[in-house]
Amino acid sequence: MAINGTHMLFYTSEAEELRAMLRDVFGFQYVDAHAGWLIFRLPPAEVGVHPAEGPTFDSGVRHQISFMCDDIHKTIVELKAKGVEVVGEPKTESYGITTTLRLPGGCDVMMYQPFHAIAADIKRPAAKTKVVKKPARLRQKASAGSGAKTKARPNRRAKRAPRRR
Repeated sequence: MAINGTHMLFYTSEAEELRAMLRDVFGFQYVDAHAGWLIFRLPPAEVGVHPAEGPTFDSGVRHQISFMCDDIHKTIVELKAKGVEVVGEPKTESYGITTTLRLPGGCDVMMYQPFHAIAADIKRPAAKTKVVKKPARLRQKASAGSGAKTKARPNRRAKRAPRRR
């Protein structure tokens, strides 16, 4: 099995306006699947699993899309300058600094600057390079130069007659 991606959906009464914001304000690259139905490429993503308890779940939220950023205060200033509504002031939580972005059609999205390790930043260990040394006899031949004569050596790996017992 090979899961090679994730597709997320926003349900909104203002689909054209939200598509324009994702394209023009957030600058997400996209493809036109058909007749202006834009599918956006997202930045690196990760998924977390939360228990079914607490105020968010109790209020009816079953799935949540959050945008992450490196500097929430700078990002808020940039987004407000582009007309994005930011709800309230940033709030420090145990996992990061959060705020809510109100997108067209009533889509509220959490944006946060995480304090925790980010799965999207996981670096794969560098491939270990195995250094293979040439045998001494090959190093000597290579250093002897192309015109130098080398003394032929008998093949040490030649098959020997079997020993009698």
